[in-house]
Amino acid sequence: MSNTIVQYVLLRSDLLKELGWSIGALVAQACHATTAVLHLYKDDEQTVCYLNDLDYMHKVVLEVPNEETLKKLAEKLKENDIAHKLWIEQPENIATSLALKPYPKDEVKKFVGKFQLYKATLETSQ
Repeated sequence: MSNTIVQYVLLRSDLLKELGWSIGALVAQACHATTAVLHLYKDDEQTVCYLNDLDYMHKVVLEVPNEETLKKLAEKLKENDIAHKLWIEQPENIATSLALKPYPKDEVKKFVGKFQLYKATLETSQ
């Protein structure tokens, strides 16, 4: 295991593959979630440490298959007091992405370890 401070970002793969969102729109969703969670926890010790080393920030972008899975993960994180931001895109009012605040990898890997790295290919986008 590693004590590296990492920020996990989870993004719905169905937005690209089934609903026809552009790759740019997907990237924006991940950016919204990460910006929001960093702002919400800007005074947190691990967040401060993470942001003080800008050139060595470590993010991992994982994919979840759909909105239901994303919302279930948000509930599990909430139950376990894992700080995160579930991004709800407006005006659609749908959950698109989720970002954890920066944590030592050891502390949160068990919550996100079952998800794979996000793999977007141009063939799957419309």
